[in-house]
Amino acid sequence: MKPNDLKTDQEITWCPGCPNFLILESVKKAVAESGFKQTDFAITTDIGCNAKIFDYLNLSGIYGLHGRSVATGMGMTLGNPKLKVLSFIGDGGNYDEGISHFIHALNYNRDMNIIVHDNQSFSLTTGQPTATSQQGYVSKASPQGEKMRPLNPIKLALASNATFIARCNARDIAHTAEVLGKAIKHKGCSFVEIIQDCLIFNEEINNKDKMMYKIKDNKSKVVAEKLANEWDYNSKKGKIALGVLYQE
Repeated sequence: MKPNDLKTDQEITWCPGCPNFLILESVKKAVAESGFKQTDFAITTDIGCNAKIFDYLNLSGIYGLHGRSVATGMGMTLGNPKLKVLSFIGDGGNYDEGISHFIHALNYNRDMNIIVHDNQSFSLTTGQPTATSQQGYVSKASPQGEKMRPLNPIKLALASNATFIARCNARDIAHTAEVLGKAIKHKGCSFVEIIQDCLIFNEEINNKDKMMYKIKDNKSKVVAEKLANEWDYNSKKGKIALGVLYQE
């Protein structure tokens, strides 16, 4: 299988320059180099800019309801445990509407892959704040600025007994594909958060590349906790570790 085998003839309607284009290429590369057959994979998506990836990947799957991509993916693993399930979801869908599915999927440890596109806003529906939006973020839904502190998904995943936790930078196709490849091969539920910018909404939190650094694969939960605490999703201060933050 080659990355071109995973192309479709659908017109791509993401904003020009959106990091979702890069995530799409990373996924194609990871799947093509995984060693598995095209028919071994199935995908789920929900609603959002991220979810359009369903139309651009030549893989079988289900285009589902907002926040329900992970739940649908869990159902697939029950129906056919041999499938390599990739569940794509945004930060709003996963950490707001679908947060209970996320927690339980990690705890049940079904053999599936949760891939979160995190730009810290509900971008498809004009930029409302999500659970990872920074305090002070001004939007149509929060004209006086977001009051809530953002959720730290890495810490939540650790508390939910996740067996594979990783974080990537959407702009780094090769590294993201490498991490996704490791997630696909992991026996259990893998959680990969891909940090990406939105070119239209919540621009103030964009361009965090200078804070990012890559780590070697980590198997210590104590180290993972320290890595999770280095950035609180609330500012452009701190350090953002990329790579496999924890694998049991």
